[in-house]
Amino acid sequence: MDNIKVGDNLTIHCYKHNGILHRVCEDAKVIEITEDCLVCANDKTKITENDGRSYRTNEIAILIFYRKSWFNIIAQLKEQGLFYYCNIASPFLIDGHMIKYIDYDLDLRVFPDGGFRILDRNEYKYHKRIMHYSNDLDLILRKELQTLIGLKRENLYPFDARKIQEYYEKYMELKKNAQN
Repeated sequence: MDNIKVGDNLTIHCYKHNGILHRVCEDAKVIEITEDCLVCANDKTKITENDGRSYRTNEIAILIFYRKSWFNIIAQLKEQGLFYYCNIASPFLIDGHMIKYIDYDLDLRVFPDGGFRILDRNEYKYHKRIMHYSNDLDLILRKELQTLIGLKRENLYPFDARKIQEYYEKYMELKKNAQN
């Protein structure tokens, strides 16, 4: 991480447990580096799925990757309000100018009204069976999902709209400075 700095553009590589590249996100501008996490942002960025399909996101997103926690967060600043898409995933690592992590299917979707839903339980069960997740890994992933739900219920970081707004402002400032 020593060679990564605020303002850098990184690519995100999301893998599955079996090592197969699952998804690539072409652009993530670094907006903050802390001891615990790497915070990036992007806007209308290109996403390419492992089957070759690609699309662009519709809005600005704040991306929070953790060094030790088994999840990452996408705060989506939509017209209808602030949504969160939370991936149960391995802690990230940096490889050159790439963020890499393993996605473990379970997701937490948080809505602007504070409600939330756990997504992709069947996909998790299927991949756990065919990719042979160990009992220890299963325990870690389930525990981390409960930790994430606890953070949401208490509206603690990263579920703090003021902090997401600060990140948004940092991102907009970095974009403005890059254009000058």
